[in-house]
Order: sequence, then structure tokens, then C-alpha cells
Amino acid sequence: MRVWVAAALFALVLPATASAGTVFLLDGRGWGHGVGMSQWGAEGYARHGFGYRQILAHYYPTTHIALAPPRDVRVLLEQGRDAVRVGSAAPFLVVDAVGRKVHLPARSVVVDRRFVLRHRHLRQPLRFEPGAQPLQVDFAGYRGDVVVKAKPGGLMAVNVLPLDRYLRGVVPWEVPEGWHGETYRAQAVAARSYTLATLHPGEDFDLYPDERSQMYGGIRAERTETNLAVGSTAGQVLVWRDRIITAYYFSTSGGRTSSVHDAWPRMAQVPYLVSVADPYDYLSPHHVWPTRALTPAQVAGALHVSEVRDLRVLRNSSGRARAVLVLGAHGWRRVGGAAVRSAFHLGSTDFQIAALALDDPPAAVLYASRVQLHGFLRGLGRARLQLLTDQGWQTIRHVRPSADGRFALTVRAVRSTRFRLAYNGVAGTPVQLGVAPRVDLRAEGPKLRVSVSPRLPLQVQRLTAKRWRPVARSNGVFDRNLRPGSYRVAVLGGPGYVAAVTHPVSVRRPAA
Repeated sequence: MRVWVAAALFALVLPATASAGTVFLLDGRGWGHGVGMSQWGAEGYARHGFGYRQILAHYYPTTHIALAPPRDVRVLLEQGRDAVRVGSAAPFLVVDAVGRKVHLPARSVVVDRRFVLRHRHLRQPLRFEPGAQPLQVDFAGYRGDVVVKAKPGGLMAVNVLPLDRYLRGVVPWEVPEGWHGETYRAQAVAARSYTLATLHPGEDFDLYPDERSQMYGGIRAERTETNLAVGSTAGQVLVWRDRIITAYYFSTSGGRTSSVHDAWPRMAQVPYLVSVADPYDYLSPHHVWPTRALTPAQVAGALHVSEVRDLRVLRNSSGRARAVLVLGAHGWRRVGGAAVRSAFHLGSTDFQIAALALDDPPAAVLYASRVQLHGFLRGLGRARLQLLTDQGWQTIRHVRPSADGRFALTVRAVRSTRFRLAYNGVAGTPVQLGVAPRVDLRAEGPKLRVSVSPRLPLQVQRLTAKRWRPVARSNGVFDRNLRPGSYRVAVLGGPGYVAAVTHPVSVRRPAA
């Protein structure tokens, strides 16, 4: 009797393996919403000899520069506070809601919900006016006046000051030091336009001091070069059809800005907030992001989709991600581009997702057999198939997929190992290939013949009292007479091979 041990008959001992060697490669560029003027792009234009008027005309087409009359703006400094500290290095004045004035010395006072200063109960809101030195709120200096009033959630402090004094505290916090003067001028005009277009005269304040409006640092933010830019463009605003525009701006486009409707679909498209090329934005450190590798489990956790199998980006007219289609356990699901940006903390919605997928090979194959590895690539050039060796990962094939992205590669099963796909410096999840020894087992009368490829330790076992007991050991080959009974062979395997146990064969008495 002769038995060839097939992989399906093995009692296998395999480590846990990943379900598939899939990885998604997320690439992108830019930082910010992408609408209006790219600040790094503007700096690039300035370094290439363009003036601020030319820069603004590029990013806000169909607009022109006009002059706006001076006016005050109101910036929220504090809210929801139990108390607010206001002071100055020189004597200053407070005026309450009915016009009562209290002169205060050069020091700080604390206003709480009682509104009592220098033993006088005042009617809120209180307006603090500076003397020879600016006012301070919590020891930070601000130009103009400070209004403190009570709201249901606590005290609110609002800085009331002339527009261009406000811009002195905005421009240096919106653009870095050391930039070109024309960039500062472009920023000053854009910030002035944005401010006047977004005032809220019916509210308690017009502007937040942070990214909800514009970054504002008061006196501590001011720099000489940005003060000069504000002064040299005094009153200048961007106008379209006799209306000051909401001159959005942001950090980095990645090469092309976004139309306002693509960034915020509920907003109407206007001709001055359209997608334009941004050829000099490459100066930005955020122009192109490093590639991120995402496993299906990471995507599933971030997007709350079970068993993620595939991702596809849908683009809008500006070339950015309008949405991402996610294939999960229950079919395709659509996730908005902005939601994906938030989930993965991306700089913008200008991203793309490629895929490397290596399917799980058979659980185990026979030594020296040929095995086909299957998978697919999308959005990539040639990838590499790598094999884990004692010296680390080594490339053994370059992958050339078909038109639909699928590929099949044939490898020879020499020992148990892992394979993975790699692209540039990113690698997919490894998949495990188990290799079982090839066992030739024959019983010829009283003789048992065994050969194992590759040459591995084997154990001959005899069935005794319903238990298999070892009766002999050898290394790769066994050829001996045995007493009658049922025998099988166990190959113990090792670091590079799967353990295997054959079906039993019968050894008979020699013929009379």
C-alpha cells in the first residue's frame, strides 16, 4: 500500500494569520479649506516678483480694490468667566451703562458679577477706556477699549478698536516672520475685506480671536513689517459689484485652490471664489504630505464601517475629494470628503487613496509545489512582491497588474514564510504561506518504506490499545521490517515547515 500525503489531510499547526494582506495608501496635499488666497502660494508669487495687487487679482478674479471708510470692530476676548481682570500701566477710565465715570489708577482691577469698583456699584455693561498706556486683559495688551458685560453663562470681555489697529494684531499671526512685504500687503487687504464682510452689528461682538474668524493677538502679536503693510494699504478692500467680498484665505493649496461651492456645497458659487492654479505653492511644507499606510481595521475604526474591503474617492470639480465610497460587510457606503478629512486628521480634502492587496494563499501547500499568489493594485505604478528571509524582507518579483488591477504570481513553495506587497517605502500586511513536507509512505508486506522531502525528522507510530505510540525515529528516510499492525508517520516539521501526520497503512505478515 502506498500513500501520498496531501495538504488537505494534514493535522496542521499554523500561526494566526491576517485575513488579507491589504493596505490603503493615503496621499494628499495642502492645508486648509482651499478657498480664496493660498498664503504660501501668495508668498511664492511675491518671491517671483508679483505685487500684492497682482496676487489678489489672481486669487480673487473679477474683483477690484476700493477704499472703505474707517470704523471700529468688536473682538471677543473672554466669555463664560466668573471674573475678568482689566488693567493698564497708566491711569485709565471706566464708564458704566448710565454714563457714570470712575477714574482708576495704574494697576489691575477685577470685575465680577457684582460690578463693584472702588466701592461703587456700577451698571453693566462697563466700558474701560485707556489713558496714556493701552489696556490689558488678563495681562495681555490690547489697543482700543474693553467692554465687560454679563451674560447667562458668565462675563464677556470685548475689545472695541479701529479696524486697522485690529489688523495689526491679525496679520502677524496669520503669516510667518520673514515673508515678503508684498505678501503682507496682500494679507492685510484680504483680512480687512474678510473682517468688514463678516461683521455682526446685531450681536454682542463681531469677531472671534481665533480660527473661527481670524487669529488675533493684540499688541503682543504686532511686528514692524506687518504694521507697515497694514498702514501702506490703509482702507483698501476687495470689491465685487460694489460689495466687499468675504475674502477667504488659508495656508496651502497643494497646487490648486478650491471653488467655494466645492468646499461648502450649501454656499452659492461666486466668480471670485473659483478654483485657480497655484503654481508657487510648492514652497509650503504642507504642499505634499508623506504617504500614510492604513490597514482595513484602521479605516473601519475611523469611519465606523465593519469589514472594510475597498475605498474609492469621488472628486468634485476642483479635483478634491467630494466623498469616499467604502465597501464594507453590508455593501458600499458613502462618507463625505470633509468627514474623512476629520476622521484621519488630514490637512485638506485634496487626497487620494490607492490600494495594495495580497490575498491569503492556501493554508498549507506541499513542499516544492507551485503556488499562485493573487491580489490587486489600484492607483499605483509597479509594486514589489517581497519574501521574508533570514536576512529580512527581500524583493523577489515586480508586480505588473492587468487593466483591472488584478495580478497573479507563481512562486515555488520551499519553506513556510510570509509574503507582502511593497510600494516605495510602504508595505502591506504580510500573509502567511505554510509549507508541509512531501511524504511518500509505502507498506510492502512486512516492510515500511518512508521518504520525506525535504529531509526532516520523522516518527513512526503504531496503533496500540487505541493509542498511537512511537516505535521508531529517523531523519528523512525509513526502510525496515516491522511486526504486523497499523502504522502512520508523523513529521514534526520545524521553523520552516508545517507538522504533518499521514493516514495509517497496514503492515502484514510475510507470505508463507
